[in-house]
Amino acid sequence: MSCYRIVLADDHVLFRQGIKNILEGAAGLEVVGEANDGLQLLEIFKMVYADMVILDISMPNLRGLEATREIKMISPGLKVLILSMHKDTKYVFYALTAGAEGYLLKQDADTELFAAIVKIRQGEHYISPLLSGGLTRDLIRASQNGPVTSPPDPLTVREKEILKLIAEGMSNKEIADMLYISIRTVEHHRENIMKKLNIKKMAKLVRYAIHQGYTSPAQ
Repeated sequence: MSCYRIVLADDHVLFRQGIKNILEGAAGLEVVGEANDGLQLLEIFKMVYADMVILDISMPNLRGLEATREIKMISPGLKVLILSMHKDTKYVFYALTAGAEGYLLKQDADTELFAAIVKIRQGEHYISPLLSGGLTRDLIRASQNGPVTSPPDPLTVREKEILKLIAEGMSNKEIADMLYISIRTVEHHRENIMKKLNIKKMAKLVRYAIHQGYTSPAQ
């Protein structure tokens, strides 16, 4: 039986290494790639073949939900397991609507990771026990009805990228240097983001980013 090939994406290196160690200790599983953020993850899939990607919902540059949508467009058969610290069931809806087959809480990873992988390989969906209960069937059914459970996001990929960096406390200059664009371009994007979201104060913008899963208070 050939190895089941997995790519990991999480900007927390120690956590990612821990997941890798767990996976590589099991027969029949192989980690074939690692990414620090969503954009790097998409680049990896241009170079390697994989059966599954396990990714964090909150990552730099391109968050897990957007990365999942992009991955499913590129390779619809690739299985996606979301790892997240978010316990709000709305994130489960969003993840399943984006195309993910599973949603695993990080706190459950050490005990439930293999169960999640096995269930997804069998063509089923998986949701962490702490979140599922009697909700699993309803969550899956609702997510398959279309994107109505995940409100349309008016932001472009670049604006989402910049929003996450803003929410993480980076200055316009730091963002410009990181993305190789001008400070004026960053300012323009910031203005557009606040206009599209009808948000006028930075504190509210940061709260929006946290609420939508672009970043988290713990990061």
